[in-house]
Amino acid sequence: MPRREPRSVTGSEQLGAYTLVRVDRGGLDPGVPGQFFMVEAPGRLLPRALSLCLAPVGELAFLLEAVGPGTEAMCALLPGERVHVFGPLGNGFRLGVERPLLVGGGIGMAPLPYLAHALPDAPAVLGFRTERHAEAAALLPQAEVVVEPTLVTERIDPGLDVLACGPEPMLRAVGELCAHAQLAWEAPMACGYGACYGCAVEIDGELKRLCVEGPVLGARRGGAHGSATKPLFWSAPDDPLRATPESAVSGVADEAGTW
Repeated sequence: MPRREPRSVTGSEQLGAYTLVRVDRGGLDPGVPGQFFMVEAPGRLLPRALSLCLAPVGELAFLLEAVGPGTEAMCALLPGERVHVFGPLGNGFRLGVERPLLVGGGIGMAPLPYLAHALPDAPAVLGFRTERHAEAAALLPQAEVVVEPTLVTERIDPGLDVLACGPEPMLRAVGELCAHAQLAWEAPMACGYGACYGCAVEIDGELKRLCVEGPVLGARRGGAHGSATKPLFWSAPDDPLRATPESAVSGVADEAGTW
C-alpha cells in the first residue's frame, strides 16, 4: 500500500554523471523492482517520479541525473534535510522468469540494482553515452558494460527473458529483438496515481497511463493487423510477488520536459 511520508536524507554520493540520494525508509514499503516513488523536488511545484535503485536496511536510494532545476535541487540535498516521499506506485517487473537478462540504458539502469537483488544470478548488460556515465555501473558490478557507439542490443541473446529499462529508442529495439521482453517506460509524471493523465501514451492504439498500467509493460510481435516488424505492447499482468519487499520510472524530467 503506498504511503506519503516526510523522510530525512541520510546521504548522497556521486557516481560519474549521476547522483545516488539516500533517505531513511520510515514506514515506506520498498515495493517491487520497477515500481516508483514520487519524491519531492525542493523549491519546485511538482515531485519527481523515481525508480527505487537500492533498498538497504532502513533506507531507500534513488539514482538521478541533474537535467533541470528540480533534479539539480534533488542532487544537492544534504544529510538531515527532509523531503516528502510517496509510494511505491505503478506496476513493477514480473520476477517469475526462467532465464532473466537485465538490460539498462543510461539513467534507465536505475531500477536494476534493486532488481538484481531479487534475481541475484541474472546477468546484466548496461549501455551508456560516455565513460563518465558508465561509472554508475559500479552499482551492478556483475554487468557487462558498453559505451556508444556499441549498443546493448548487440549483446542480447533473444532467447533470454529480458527485463529492460532505458530510453524509448532502446526499448523499441529490445522489443523488436525479444518478443516477450518486459520494458520499463519513462514518462513525465505529475501525480503518480492516474489522476492527471500527464504520463498517458498511445500503445497499441490505446491510451495507457504509465503510472497505473505501467511503467513496466510487456512486448510482443504482431497483432490484429499482423505486423511482424513494429512491436505492440500490452500491460504486464499482476505478479503474485508484487507484495513481497524482496521483489521506474527511471528517468526524471524537468519542468520543460527535458529528460
